[in-house]
Amino acid sequence: MDGGPRVPEQRRPGSVTVTEQEALRFGVLGPVRAWRGAEQIGTGSPQQRALLAALLLREGRTATAAELIDALWGPEPPSQALAALRTYASRLRKILDPGVLVSESGGYAIRGLGEGALDLAEAQERAAQAEKARGTGDLYRARDLLNEALGHWDGEPLAGVPGPYAETQRVRLEEWRLGLLESRLDMDLEQGCHAEAVSELTALTAAHPLRERLRELLMLALYRSGRQAEALAVYADTRRLLAEELGVDPRPGLRELQQRILRADPALAEPSSPATEPPVTAVRPAQLPASVPDFTGRSGFVSELSEVLSSASVSADAAGRVMAVSALAGIGGVGKTTLAVHVAHRARAAFPDGQLYVDLQGAGPRPAEPETVLGAFLRALGTADSAVPDSLEERAALYRSVLDGRRVLVLLDNAKDAAQVRPLLPGTEGCAALVTSRVRMVDLAGAHLVDLDVMSPDEALALFTKIVGEERVAAEREPALDVVAACGFLPLAIRIAASRLAARRTWTVSVLAAKLADERRRLDELQAGDLAVKATFELGYGQLEPAQARAFRLLGLADGPDISLAAAAAALDLAAEDTEDLLESLVDTSLLESAAPGRYRFHDLVRLYARACAERDEQPPSEREAAMSRLLDFYLATAAQVYAIERPGDRLVDHMEPTEYPGLRFEERHLAQDWLYAEAICLLACVRQNAAGPATLARAIDLLWAAHDLSESGANSREYEATANALLDAARSMGLARAEARALTTLVNVHHVGGRFELADQEAERATLLAQEAGDLPPVCWTRNARGIIALYQNRHEDGEEHLSQAIEHFRILGDRPGEASALCNLSRIHLATGRTTSAVALAQQGIEIYDAMGNSMRGANARYALGLALTQSGELRSATDRLQEALGVFRDSRQRLWEGMSLFRLAEVDLVAGHPAQAAANAEMALTVLRGIGGEWRRGNVLTVLGRALAGIGQHGRAQVCWQEAVRVYDELGSPEAADVRALLHPAQAA
Repeated sequence: MDGGPRVPEQRRPGSVTVTEQEALRFGVLGPVRAWRGAEQIGTGSPQQRALLAALLLREGRTATAAELIDALWGPEPPSQALAALRTYASRLRKILDPGVLVSESGGYAIRGLGEGALDLAEAQERAAQAEKARGTGDLYRARDLLNEALGHWDGEPLAGVPGPYAETQRVRLEEWRLGLLESRLDMDLEQGCHAEAVSELTALTAAHPLRERLRELLMLALYRSGRQAEALAVYADTRRLLAEELGVDPRPGLRELQQRILRADPALAEPSSPATEPPVTAVRPAQLPASVPDFTGRSGFVSELSEVLSSASVSADAAGRVMAVSALAGIGGVGKTTLAVHVAHRARAAFPDGQLYVDLQGAGPRPAEPETVLGAFLRALGTADSAVPDSLEERAALYRSVLDGRRVLVLLDNAKDAAQVRPLLPGTEGCAALVTSRVRMVDLAGAHLVDLDVMSPDEALALFTKIVGEERVAAEREPALDVVAACGFLPLAIRIAASRLAARRTWTVSVLAAKLADERRRLDELQAGDLAVKATFELGYGQLEPAQARAFRLLGLADGPDISLAAAAAALDLAAEDTEDLLESLVDTSLLESAAPGRYRFHDLVRLYARACAERDEQPPSEREAAMSRLLDFYLATAAQVYAIERPGDRLVDHMEPTEYPGLRFEERHLAQDWLYAEAICLLACVRQNAAGPATLARAIDLLWAAHDLSESGANSREYEATANALLDAARSMGLARAEARALTTLVNVHHVGGRFELADQEAERATLLAQEAGDLPPVCWTRNARGIIALYQNRHEDGEEHLSQAIEHFRILGDRPGEASALCNLSRIHLATGRTTSAVALAQQGIEIYDAMGNSMRGANARYALGLALTQSGELRSATDRLQEALGVFRDSRQRLWEGMSLFRLAEVDLVAGHPAQAAANAEMALTVLRGIGGEWRRGNVLTVLGRALAGIGQHGRAQVCWQEAVRVYDELGSPEAADVRALLHPAQAA
């Protein structure tokens, strides 16, 4: 221990005297922090903290500017390093007390610190006292002093501090800490605490596999615990590891110990110095880990948990008062421990008899045994080793007895399950327990359950800013938002990303955002030092049963934002009941979230990890493709069912790709509609996910076609179009004519709905040719039908009539009566445009008869719409209004926003002809509202023109002019001939 780091003298002549409450204190055995009395003060950016750390560790001596620049930046400092150094020093001087940071000979020094001002100095003092106590044979006091010294560590020394000097000091301080640990463990074994030491030594040798002294102590502890074979196995493992890693043999001391164990040397059996235990005295434990200096947000949770803890401090006279227990559950890395420690520190005053803490290692392969934890708790509460019973039940009973009448807070961190926690609960009023776990402890009676979610975007950005620095984030706010979003707003991921950026001054925030943008590399990027998001998830995954792990892997492959129970059952090829049991168990482990009843979702980073597990662990690999194929089948079969319910008699479903996995069945139309719109985003995600594979592309295209109502809904139109384009690109790249024709057919409808008529006609023409070459009749029927109505909009009436006549013929060949009715109604509009009003009415009525005979109410509404137009032109205004109102009701009920808006527009036209301009204006305004974001600019221009006419009719000529001016602008941009008619409305004198 003589080789411990030296620290500055704590007082020098001329030092500043302050009260104890105002004294400055510093920490370097963890994050570099500063306190003024009990209040933590900010220490600035990472580079500023690096300067402070370098000065604190200079033993009170002056460090020259050159030395400090080398400490902060190494051999290649930035060009403005000296100016930056002076800026950091100036900022620190404002933070610290006057006279603490002094300038001397062009350099700087820390002076005038009080006793106990630096945690490293305190640790060194305790280590020196421990050495003296050990020299006098007082091993009990020596162990206590060493534990006090080690207690000053709060994670990695100089955590997050950049620069070569900090890195060198980190290595040195960690080496010293390990030396102290070895000394304390050696004393543990000298006093017969070999059984208790095995667990700690096992963890330490795993963390430091090449440190032979730890291996030697583990061998001795195992041997004295009656585990000779394990002790010899440690030697064999060590010998093999040293040979593989370093090419050397174990040192003589380790070899000698192995030989003594083989000989069963009696001198090894007993400790050299039996424990000398002091009289039992009441002990006030204070075991809470340090709270992080950059704790951010979570105000609602802090208040909620603080309120529960405060209930335990109410007078014991309160009727029915019981111990307060709160159990925090959440995914790994969501900040459960950070929040719990923060809340526990806030509540310390309410628990004057102490605070106990233990990491139960519930997410690891070897969770802590309750009896071991109870032994440690009892000793922390002042119970002598000899008085600690052997059995779990006796220890739990004694633990409750020792706590009786005391007010103690117990923080049980990282619990595996309620069974591990129950024996550790105080059970007496006045005490309280905080439990953190990845598992929701619904079976922990009386516990206040808290589900901790990820941070809000504002909280996430605030945390990122605290670590990286205000200046860097303010200069690149948008990339910073991209970073925290890529981190899924998960605190651990944000902390790792921010720490990496803080340690790399040459990186911009944009550089980090670009690295995190690659999903396949994102988890690998999110690691810094011993912190890694992937490792955190690995702990939870390793605890899963085989069926849970399979579900976790396979469901992570699906692209949608969430997944329904029925869809998950399809992907897993399980019954719905079995699937629900599995998914709910995953929810309890916090690896899956319950988005809503019957719906589940992954956190974004957990999904990436699940996919990595699927690629690594799913055997055979073909099961991944099989699961996604079943999911595609489920969506296609169900969407085809919805399509068939909406369009009775439509033959398209008979010409879709066959499916092996069944879909859902619906009792009536509204339930089918509800499913389609509820699953829209997930369904489209499934379509896109299957665009790349020749084996799935045809089914994906048919699924998109079956769900084409989504293209007219408004809410999903943009996603639908992007998906259709992706499928078209895939089909073309694979040279699949049939698939390309069908993908084009879905796009024709998209362009038609969007008012892009020229593009729609071009795509329809190519789709028709490709479908004819492939002998695929359904696309030929529907593209001919679409080209007919597009030709009407473009005033190409002869072309339109030809296309529609061919469409009617093809529909009849296909035996598709609803398709035939659609073409007849469109032909009615051609006749109407060419002055054949009587035949237009007859054709529309013919379409209605076919639809009504098939029970096709939604498409029957399209026929009534067409008939309403014909009746308006023939002067039968009352009948026209009735037909259009009937159509409007069905379109609203079917969530067809495009046709709802167009029906309102046509009703406004009827109102104008009937001399009701006020009603016309009301209907036109509603049409504009409904058609917002759907229908295209040409249709908007039509509605604006009619609205202007209606407004003029009620005397609002100014508004009318504005509507017509906007309509002219729209028509001019589109090159539409309607612009001339609207200009005539704007300038009637010129038109005359």
